[in-house]
Amino acid sequence: MERLIKTEQEYEAALALIENLMDADPGTEDAERLEYWVTLVKLYEDEHYPMDQPGPVQAIMYAMEQQGLAQKDLISLIGSKSKVSEVLSGKRPLSLNMIRRLHAALGIPLDTLIGALPEEGTAPAWTKPSPPTQGLSAR
Repeated sequence: MERLIKTEQEYEAALALIENLMDADPGTEDAERLEYWVTLVKLYEDEHYPMDQPGPVQAIMYAMEQQGLAQKDLISLIGSKSKVSEVLSGKRPLSLNMIRRLHAALGIPLDTLIGALPEEGTAPAWTKPSPPTQGLSAR
């Protein structure tokens, strides 16, 4: 009986089986078996080889590469040539309008463009620290 993949050896065997089934015609029993094994492998990989979500800049660069775009092609989405350069170098954060335009034009998921939220109990990077209260007297 086929079951979840639990060991590296089972994982390697499943990959070999998938490779043999890759040419299966749609609607056939082999195509069903391929879909089944791909699902099992994905479950195993998600648990044993988790991937971090890309940051906004990585996602933009990937979308540019996939769509054959150059930095100049982002000017209408981000702003001036210097803003594009600053965003891609990580020196300028994305604004809400930039995020909306990049999402609409390049198909990058909004949560990827927004980036990771700060961990609970830490101040977001965009907030200013409170001024020190030392040396101030209450009157």
